[in-house]
Amino acid sequence: MSDSDETAAGQAARPRRADARRNQETLLDAAAAVFATSGVEAPVRDIAARAGVGTATIYRHFPTRADLIVAVYRHQVEACAEAGPVLLRDCGSPHAALARWIDLFVDFLVTKHGLAAVLQPDNTAFDALHTYFIDRLVPVCAQLLGAAADSGEIRPGLTAYELMRGVGNLCIGAHNDPHYDARRLVELLIAGLRRPR
Repeated sequence: MSDSDETAAGQAARPRRADARRNQETLLDAAAAVFATSGVEAPVRDIAARAGVGTATIYRHFPTRADLIVAVYRHQVEACAEAGPVLLRDCGSPHAALARWIDLFVDFLVTKHGLAAVLQPDNTAFDALHTYFIDRLVPVCAQLLGAAADSGEIRPGLTAYELMRGVGNLCIGAHNDPHYDARRLVELLIAGLRRPR
């Protein structure tokens, strides 16, 4: 094969890889949306319909439901992690960036609900996912908290882990009680971080 043939082959492979990555992201976004409304036991055909693909496509990428749930979990962790610096850059203030990021975190927690039912605590994948979650998201939350504290918008002293744990605890039970509004309580928590003027 000549150099020009190898270059052409490499250029052809790159768009296919990019297309495959986009297609997988579309599947994961569709699965996350369906899980958020119908739970992690939702029929695969509902996910396929939302993604605009056949069920065979989903099974080709994710042979088991656990594979799909883990992939959605990781996909959302990455999206949440990548959003932090962008929000800090684009929002009007560090507190606004923190509030918006916490809103995304709550969305993530809604999808995360039901993960434990699929991955039992004695499953090593469960521990690996928890470590991955902590390693990726706590530093992002810490950056946002630090910026908001440095700007004088919030009281200093709260750690990222404490805040994330508190938000997580407020979200527990939201699925079991239609009168419980976890998002409203989280908004009150974030508003309560503000330093008195």
